[in-house]
Amino acid sequence: QVQLVESGGGSVQAGGSLRLSCAASGYSDSSYCMGWFRQAPGKQREGVVIIGMNGGTAYANSVKGRFTISRDNAKNTLDLQMNSLKPEDTATYYCAAGPERACFDSNWRRTYTYFDKWGQGTQVTVSS
Repeated sequence: QVQLVESGGGSVQAGGSLRLSCAASGYSDSSYCMGWFRQAPGKQREGVVIIGMNGGTAYANSVKGRFTISRDNAKNTLDLQMNSLKPEDTATYYCAAGPERACFDSNWRRTYTYFDKWGQGTQVTVSS
């Protein structure tokens, strides 16, 4: 049974940094796509960044240059380094995983159709 467990998050002032981590268990190998999604109150969940098994990435324009995703296939972990945080980054952040084709879906930001495993979410709050 696949499980995703997030850690990190918290509250920070604008311009600050936070690091999120996700530990995946239950996978027999690393041939899956992983990503971070977020949902702000009253808004739809949206994709932030995804990473394939070989390290290929895709970022939402709103976080390019500020967020960096990384994964360790040996440890089945996923990290998100968030720098220069803005109040609009405030949201619940979710770690997600799915078959590798999830990383080739052009609609990953809005429909995330192929992401079938989700963590419980961790809150990130950025104050101005």
